[in-house]
Amino acid sequence: MDMVKSELTVLFIEDDSEIRKNYVDSLKLVFKHVYEAEDGMQAYELYLEKKPNILIIDINLPKMNGLEFLKKVRNNDMNTKAIMLTSHSDKDILLKAATLKLTEYLVKPVSRGELKSALISAVDEILKFNITSNKMLHLKENFSWNYENKELYHYDTIVNLTKKEKDILAIIFINSINKTTTLYGDLLYNLWDEYTEATLKSLKTFVFSLRKKLPKDTIVNEYGTGYKLGCKNNE
Repeated sequence: MDMVKSELTVLFIEDDSEIRKNYVDSLKLVFKHVYEAEDGMQAYELYLEKKPNILIIDINLPKMNGLEFLKKVRNNDMNTKAIMLTSHSDKDILLKAATLKLTEYLVKPVSRGELKSALISAVDEILKFNITSNKMLHLKENFSWNYENKELYHYDTIVNLTKKEKDILAIIFINSINKTTTLYGDLLYNLWDEYTEATLKSLKTFVFSLRKKLPKDTIVNEYGTGYKLGCKNNE
């Protein structure tokens, strides 16, 4: 884990100040920045401000418990890694936590070895994501486009598209890298081999269908010219 010391950041959330200090001191030896919070509300404010790579969350927190905090994070962010700490292995809690994309769920008392193993898993997931992220275009509402296999995803589920719909998106999204408009002619000559009133009408029908499968304003009209990509996830 030393190799990522200068890269990754952690938010440690625990209401017991002595326990929190012990863990934070250890984490600072490994991670670039370690932020700490004593309750769920403070944790959420720090999360919004600092955008840490990894969250370590005690489930029993004042003001907003660990599950409520992570659920709030997951409303807009499925990528930040989360490790949950709890004093019991309640099945109902486990079921609730299962929907929140945890890297690990650890039952207290947590040994340093167990936490280290969980952190290694989180770091591995982050590194794997970074390797593949240049193949992905991240859209709003947890949609993404894989340039390599020409697939649209909502979270981790493939959205069903026709071949023509995939081809249209591929051209529009490739042009978006250079922030250029995709002209009607580019699409028609590439996908229909001709620019006619009939093929233009067909193109517009496909785009109309695509818009129903995408977040609002993903494909924006350039009047009389073509289409461009609307806001991405980070815009």
